[in-house]
Amino acid sequence: MKHNRTLACLLLVGCLTAANPLQAEPTESYGEIVGRKLASGLGNITTAVGEIPKNIIIVNNESNFVYAFTGGMIKGLLNMTGRIGVGFLDLISAPIPTYPVIDPLFIWDDFYADTTYGPILVYEESR
Repeated sequence: MKHNRTLACLLLVGCLTAANPLQAEPTESYGEIVGRKLASGLGNITTAVGEIPKNIIIVNNESNFVYAFTGGMIKGLLNMTGRIGVGFLDLISAPIPTYPVIDPLFIWDDFYADTTYGPILVYEESR
């Protein structure tokens, strides 16, 4: 009887260790990561000009129209340049599975969110 309890405890610990959520598998395969990078590269290059009205709207919601037009225009031009650069980086580095550099990934994903940039070429393990 004592060995059965020990065996049951060992099996329980083994099952809990095997189902550890910290060791979760990546959600995308290598092909999906490459496809995402190619799509985001082309999408960001072609739609980057949308950063200008997006940032005018965001700045206008936070202050007045005069500041929104000038400050939003400058911020939009800078983010447009950044989005084009990240798009080219994604196209060039498509075979290397990395996490996205820009957030939101596409301009239309969250139009009212500020564009932010993360670390460049952080390796993403595929399945």
